Amino acid sequence: MNRVKMRMVVWGGMCVAVLLACHPEKSRLEEALEVAGGNRSELEQVLEHYRGDSLKSLAAQFLIENMPCHYAYAGKELEKYRRYFERFPPCAWRGPTFVRDSLVEADGAFCPDSLHKVYDVQVIKSDYLIRNIDQAFEVWRGQPWGRNVAFADFLEFILPYRVGTETLADWRQEVYDRYNPMLDSIRASADSTDVLAVAQALMDSLSVGTVYFTGLFPSGITVGPDLVVWRSGNCRELTDLVTYVFRALGIPGGCDKMLMRGDKNVAHYWNFVVDGEDSTYFASIGQSSKQFAKADTYWDPKGKVYRETFSLNRTMRDACGRDTADVPPVFREPLMQDVTAAYAGRINRFLRIPADSLVLVPREGETVYLCLSTRGTWVPVGYGCFEGDTVRIDNVQGDVVFRLVVCRRGHLVSLGVPFLLEKYTGAVRFFRAGEERQEAVLLQKFKEDFQAHMVGGVFEASDHPNFRRPDTLFAIKERPSRLRNVVCLPDKGEAYRYVRYYGPRTRHCNVSELAFYASAADTAALRGRIVSPPGVAEGRIVNQFGNVFDGDPYTSMDYREPSGGWVGMDFGRPVHIGKLVYMPRNRDNFIRTGDRYELFYATAAGWESLGEQTAESDSLVYKVPRGALLYLRDHTRGSDDRIFEMVDGRQKLW
Repeated sequence: MNRVKMRMVVWGGMCVAVLLACHPEKSRLEEALEVAGGNRSELEQVLEHYRGDSLKSLAAQFLIENMPCHYAYAGKELEKYRRYFERFPPCAWRGPTFVRDSLVEADGAFCPDSLHKVYDVQVIKSDYLIRNIDQAFEVWRGQPWGRNVAFADFLEFILPYRVGTETLADWRQEVYDRYNPMLDSIRASADSTDVLAVAQALMDSLSVGTVYFTGLFPSGITVGPDLVVWRSGNCRELTDLVTYVFRALGIPGGCDKMLMRGDKNVAHYWNFVVDGEDSTYFASIGQSSKQFAKADTYWDPKGKVYRETFSLNRTMRDACGRDTADVPPVFREPLMQDVTAAYAGRINRFLRIPADSLVLVPREGETVYLCLSTRGTWVPVGYGCFEGDTVRIDNVQGDVVFRLVVCRRGHLVSLGVPFLLEKYTGAVRFFRAGEERQEAVLLQKFKEDFQAHMVGGVFEASDHPNFRRPDTLFAIKERPSRLRNVVCLPDKGEAYRYVRYYGPRTRHCNVSELAFYASAADTAALRGRIVSPPGVAEGRIVNQFGNVFDGDPYTSMDYREPSGGWVGMDFGRPVHIGKLVYMPRNRDNFIRTGDRYELFYATAAGWESLGEQTAESDSLVYKVPRGALLYLRDHTRGSDDRIFEMVDGRQKLW
C-alpha cells in the first residue's frame, strides 16, 4: 500500500471515530454554529445538504469548524488598496514609485485602520459554500493526479474558499477555465498522475507572462483572486496568485513562509507542493526559483518555517496558552503548521538552552519564544517551554541570530543576550560584550544584495569603439565593501580613447557610478561622451546609461538583458588612465556623508548606545566591545538596518 493510500485509510479511520465517538470534535462544530449567531441556519443548511455523503459532510464540517478564525477586511479604503496592484501592470514602464506616488496624490495615503473585519461564519451563504465544496470535489476526483492527493491534503490545500483576508468571491470556475487547458498535454502523458510533474508544468505556464514585482506598495491585506489577472505585488501577492491557480486545478499546494527572514527585516512567502510521497517541494514565480526543488535545498537563512492552513492549529494555540495578553498575536489563533524540519533536513536542530546561560530564568512550564531581529526590535517566530532548568524549542534551523523572551502582561521580556545557532554544528554562541574595546570601521547599515552583482565585472580599454582586442585595466574579484571604491592603476605608458565597464554574466551590469582619472592624484574626472552597446536605446526602467555618470550614487543602471551589458566613455582622444572609481548599485544602505548615525550593542536587557556620529565620508569609526552584537541606526533617513558583529576587522551582517 503506497503512502497516500495509507494516509487516506488512516484519515478515514479517524473520521469514522470522529463521527461515532469524539465529543470534542462535535463541540467544535457546535461552538462554530453558536458564533454564527443569526447566520446559523445558513451553515446548518450546508450540513443538511451533505447528510448522505460522508466525505462531503466531513469537508463541510471541516470548513465550518475552522470558520470562526476567518474574516475579510471591508471598508472604503479597500478599493484604494487594491488599485495599487491593478494600476501597476499598465503603468509598469513608469515604475512602481510613480504608481504609488500618483495614487497617493489622487486618493490620499492608504489608511488600514479605517477597515473593519467581517467574519465568514456570520455572513457566508449556504449556496456559496455548497458550490465551493462541489467544485473542489469535482476537480479532486476529476483530475488524474487527484488519486495521489490524500484527503487530509485536499481539506487543507484544495477545499478552502479563501487564501487570506480577501473579500469573498466566486473565483474557482473562472480560474479553472483559464488555466485547465494548459494541462491538456500532461493529462494525456505518462506523468498525468504525478502531482509534482503537473505542478511544474503549470508553474512553467504561469511563468511565461510578465510578473510585476515590487515591495513599495502597502501590505498586510490579501488582494484577492484578481491577482491571477494583475500578476503584481511582492512575494506575498505572487504566492497567492499561484495558490489560487493550484487550488482551482486540484493541486495540493499553497504558501510556506518565514514570519521573519533570518537575514532581512521582513517576512517572506513562497509556494510549496506536496507530492504523492508526502515530500515538500518549493518554488516562486516572483524569483529565479521557478523550478520546484526539494525543501531541504532552500538556501535562505530561515530559523523557522510555517505552512499556511485553513484549520486552526489548536495544538500550537494550546501550547502557547489561552491567555491572549501573554501570547504574541501571531500565536493566538495560528492558522499554520511548523514545517521547519522539512526545510532544514539533516541540519534540523532541537534547541536546548540551560538556565545557567540565562540572565532571567523563566518559571517552570512557562512558554518561551524564539525571536528574530528586525530594525532594532525582536519578533517572535517560534515557541517552546522551560522544563527541568532548560529552554526546549524543537525544529530550528541555524545560521541565524536569536533572542529568547517570555511574554508577560503583553510585553516581551528578554531572558539574556542574543546568540547565534551555528548552521552545521548546532553549537550556540552567545554575544556577550567584553570589557575590552576594539576599533570598528563601519561601511554599511544593511546588506546590499547588489554588491555581489559586480563580482566578475571588468574594466576594459581600447582604441576601437567596438572594443576590439581590449586591454583589461582591472577585474572585480570580490564584493565591494563600501560605496566608493578607488583603484589606482599601474603606469604602463598606455593611452586609450575608449574605456568601459563590462558587467558579469547574469547580473544585468548593475552599477551606480563610474569615474576615470588621468592620475592617482587627480580629483577632477576625465570628461567624454557616454558609450553603450550599439542599437540599445536608453530607458527609464532599464538601460539607464546616463545614471552611471550623473554624479548621483543613488541612481543606477540595470541592463535589459542578464548578460552582455556594458557602459563606458569615449574621451575623443587617447588619454592615460591612472585611477578609476566605481560604486555598486545600491539601495542607499552604505554610510552616507552628512547623515546622523547611532551605534548600539546588545545587552541582556536590550540595546545600549555607543553614541551618535555625523558621517564625514563613506565610513564611521567607533570603539566597540569585543564579542558584542551591534546595530547601526541612521537617524536621518531610511528604515533598513541590520544587526552585525565585527569579524577580522570587517562587518559581518546577520
